[in-house]
Amino acid sequence: MSRRAGSTGTSTLAFVESPVQLLNVLEWAHTRGVSGTAPGAAPGGAPGGDSGGASGGGLTLVVLSPTDPMTRGQLRRMAELAREEGHEVRWEEARGGPAAPFQTIGGLAGMLRKADRVVLGDPFSRYVQLLLTITRATDLVVVDDGTATMEFVAQLARGERLVRWHRKGGRPGPRDLVFAPVSAAARKRLTPSGDHRVEIFSSMPMAEKPDGVTVVANTFAWTRSRFGPPRITKGADMVGTSLVETGVVDGDAYLEAVKLLSRRHGTTRYFAHRRESAEKLHRLAVETGLEVVRPDLPLELIARRGPIGRTILSFPSTVVHTLPLALAGTEVKVAVCDIDPAWLTENASPRAQGFLSGVTGTARDVTRLSAVAAV
Repeated sequence: MSRRAGSTGTSTLAFVESPVQLLNVLEWAHTRGVSGTAPGAAPGGAPGGDSGGASGGGLTLVVLSPTDPMTRGQLRRMAELAREEGHEVRWEEARGGPAAPFQTIGGLAGMLRKADRVVLGDPFSRYVQLLLTITRATDLVVVDDGTATMEFVAQLARGERLVRWHRKGGRPGPRDLVFAPVSAAARKRLTPSGDHRVEIFSSMPMAEKPDGVTVVANTFAWTRSRFGPPRITKGADMVGTSLVETGVVDGDAYLEAVKLLSRRHGTTRYFAHRRESAEKLHRLAVETGLEVVRPDLPLELIARRGPIGRTILSFPSTVVHTLPLALAGTEVKVAVCDIDPAWLTENASPRAQGFLSGVTGTARDVTRLSAVAAV
């Protein structure tokens, strides 16, 4: 049983729900000079290592743990890295049953009210939106949660309600309507005002910048200083995507595209996205002959540690923006393949094609490949 951390204050409190969010909090802390306050803190308590109560003057990372085993595994590894940097880590089984959300929020309320600064990775998360209604922090920082940050910034700039890009265009469900007041309050909290400031720490391109928001570039300086340079192999590696799992891209079309791209570029390994289904990955391995790798860390760290292919192939995703930064100074090239409109499912959001094209078109230091004839 882990110790509750609500009894002492902390200057900076960060909430993460994915390995990439945790990585970007570490990048933010490195850039901002927010040092750890718990060197040598012993791991223990909850899975992933709860290092106890929050202490003043440093960064306390709160992991709102999901249920997906692969995500949990990566979060445990990232939590170890955070502890090695001297940061406090608190692991919450935030989805461990019907009562878990109430217990989690209740246990965090004291910390939230005392925090001077709150860092968050997913402003679309209902969990985070609920926590934002509690905090009195005068500084709010949003770090990247992948390409979703691009949509968040655009929606905030236009004063729109916060809706994930692959859901936009659909009618709000009953849960959306019930949660609407909380979401609206969170959006207001994420809008700068006289009593609080908002910062966005991002490696993503931003076509629109919300008034009053401070934007700080994430250059992956911590990753480059901590790992590598990598050993580079002669072949090519491919990065997987969860576009099939989110209902955007047809599974058969995606598999055929992977097959054609791997033949064309001599790909040998396929780095699976943490949300890709086991059934899909098994079929992909059998039909393509690729070695499917389930990374234990975010791909930016995997690539920086190496070994990694001289060419990394990807479909539109976060890594087409982050890998060139993490691998800066190496000979590795990132190539991105467009999504053919014919691959989209009938249930895909009307925004899907435009958003995915924008992800590809705004990527810097990548080679752009035309969509392969997958169907």
